[in-house]
Amino acid sequence: MKKSRTIRVKGADISVISVNGQDYISLTDMIKAKDGDFFISDWLRNRNTVEFLGIWEKVFNPSFNYGEFAIITRQAGLNNYKLSVKEWVEKTNAIGLKATAGRYGGTYAHKDIAFEFGMWVSAEFKIYLIREFQRLKEEENRRQSLDWNLQRTLAKVNYRIHTDAVQEALLPPVVSKRHAAQIYANEADVLNVALFGKTAKEWRQANPGQGGNIRDQAALEQLVVLSNLESINALLIHQGMSQSERLAKLNQTAISQMKSLLDNKTVKRLK
Repeated sequence: MKKSRTIRVKGADISVISVNGQDYISLTDMIKAKDGDFFISDWLRNRNTVEFLGIWEKVFNPSFNYGEFAIITRQAGLNNYKLSVKEWVEKTNAIGLKATAGRYGGTYAHKDIAFEFGMWVSAEFKIYLIREFQRLKEEENRRQSLDWNLQRTLAKVNYRIHTDAVQEALLPPVVSKRHAAQIYANEADVLNVALFGKTAKEWRQANPGQGGNIRDQAALEQLVVLSNLESINALLIHQGMSQSERLAKLNQTAISQMKSLLDNKTVKRLK
């Protein structure tokens, strides 16, 4: 579960969490914006609510228990019918609603369902809820884009250090521009193979419809490692290490750093 984010809707602070890459919005927080006594169980006992939840689960949940759902559907709407979120989840194996404990405790619903729940608060509330949620996602996407561009820029800056090392240590005293370009490209592919497992040409052949190059399509973690490899390779070149030895060492470094970054909570929060 990802750290909670907050949106403010009609004077109420609404928590949003991420579960398995999906956004869930706090129904518990949303109730605070409702005038008068209102409980999630009141919404859940409504037949229209049950039918909506069932349809959503059928579309997105292959493990949904249709037998238990049929039993609940027959009882929904009766005066003595009561059903908690916990019971709904346990009986039907539903994934759209979650009752959580701990720091971010409360009842959460997948954004699709939360928007529907917002109508029970008020039509106006639902509109503002959708607007504020969209604003949150736009900010997150913009921040992610800035982080990616920052790492791409850093990789390009470090690449200058890398090419300078190639020029100083590997280029002959007098060389044509064509030969120099070949050597630079060859050394760039040392980094590409160490990190991506393929040369720039091999990537283009395998991805004919992709725009840009292999590095433009890289993930944030890969760009971080790439900028590190460029600096390390420049140092190894100055030390006189052969290309094959450098490739093996850079590949080991890339594997080690990627493992660390993929498990790093700070990097995950940037996504």
